[in-house]
Amino acid sequence: MDFFPSRTLAIYMAKMFIVRTLAVLALLVLVLQALDLLGESGAILAHPGNGEAELWTYVSLRAPQLVARFLPFSVLLGTIITLATLNQNSEVVSMKAGGLSAHQILAPLIVTSMGVALLSFVFNETLVAPATARLSQWEKVEYGPIPAESNIRNNVWVKDGNDLINARTVTGRGDQVRLQDITIYNRTENELNSLIQGEEARFTGNGWLLTNVTQFNVSTGSEEKKPELLIGDKIRPDQFTLSNVDADSLSIFALRGAIDELQSAGRPTMSLEAGWWHKISGPMSSILMPLLGAVAAFGLARSGQLFIRAVIGMALGFAYFVADNFALAMGNIGAYPALLAAWAPFLLFFLIGETVLIRTEE
Repeated sequence: MDFFPSRTLAIYMAKMFIVRTLAVLALLVLVLQALDLLGESGAILAHPGNGEAELWTYVSLRAPQLVARFLPFSVLLGTIITLATLNQNSEVVSMKAGGLSAHQILAPLIVTSMGVALLSFVFNETLVAPATARLSQWEKVEYGPIPAESNIRNNVWVKDGNDLINARTVTGRGDQVRLQDITIYNRTENELNSLIQGEEARFTGNGWLLTNVTQFNVSTGSEEKKPELLIGDKIRPDQFTLSNVDADSLSIFALRGAIDELQSAGRPTMSLEAGWWHKISGPMSSILMPLLGAVAAFGLARSGQLFIRAVIGMALGFAYFVADNFALAMGNIGAYPALLAAWAPFLLFFLIGETVLIRTEE
């Protein structure tokens, strides 16, 4: 049960592992960021006034997403490269000859991956979530001027009976919600009766008071202007503030607050619950990677099966990511309970990795 019989050996393996993981991550992010920028640069530069500064702004907002998404892949590839190198140089054979078990050989990598998982969680909460929210806002205004307020919501749609209400900008929370550039499509069944446009709207307690209103009647073709108009006595402010809650754009504490508000309003929260749990299980996937890639460490390199073992390790790792995405998708549509959707793939592949390691090496 002594998983670190040699401090020198543990530090040596941890250094190899972390250096290779960071190198793979840097290469993946560099290549994928370049390809992504090539695809989006046309849309960014199409907005009048945008130039090189906006391209760098896009990179600064997109890069954290790429780092968060491909960090577990990098840990997997870093594990396989590290263990395959040790196997190829007969260092694994030397460790086993010195009395180390398979779990003792993997222990430094697993402990290091725990540190990576913790850093990944902090990185996601402090950098990735705000960058995702900011980038989403920027995309909704077609790469125009980025809104200055952090709690701003763009292009929000709300349905009131047969009517559709679109607010270009929504700010504030609770009864202090303000709508700007409002368009109301007054309909009966599938027929449009009138189109109402307002400059600003605020909640009065009995409805929404629109200012600088223009009302267009479809059947007569006439247009009427009014200084004010009261609408939507059944529309609650939270329908605008909670209509577009994105789990990826919120920190774990902000997301929990949004879920509680939605539950209080009687709104479904199944997909957000799964996203909340995945904010914890997602970074922890890095801990699984040394276990799933461990098959590359063992077996005789001279037998010619080292490449096959490395492929098996990659297959196990990528199978986990497929299962994780599938379970999360099932959780988002309500087919799986939120807790099961977030944690079932992690527990399943932990058992698979342990089974393979014990049956083949222990």
